[in-house]
Amino acid sequence: QVRLVESGGGSVQAGGSLTLSCVATGTFFTIYRMGWYRQAPGKPREFVASIITGGFANYADSVKGRFTISRDRAKNTVYVQMNSLEPEDTAVYYCTAGAKSDLNSGGTDYWGQGTQVTVSS
Repeated sequence: QVRLVESGGGSVQAGGSLTLSCVATGTFFTIYRMGWYRQAPGKPREFVASIITGGFANYADSVKGRFTISRDRAKNTVYVQMNSLEPEDTAVYYCTAGAKSDLNSGGTDYWGQGTQVTVSS
């Protein structure tokens, strides 16, 4: 089992920056992927960014060049640095992780409770 706890959300004016953090705790063999999704009011949850073992990162087109995802494997923590924020970035941001309980098990996806990011114009 993996528990994910996000932090760092808040309110900021357009053009500002925020950094979200997500710490994974629990019992697992490996976490092979961590990332972020977001959900704005009345809209479906959408992919934001992810990072896998080895450091390869992937981004949604809407955040490329503005958001940077990083991971501290020793701390089981993933970050997303969000710059040049726009009102359209307003959403609840969810941390996600793909983990395995042992070498031969399949992967399981876990989700955090979410943290609110509000960008005002």
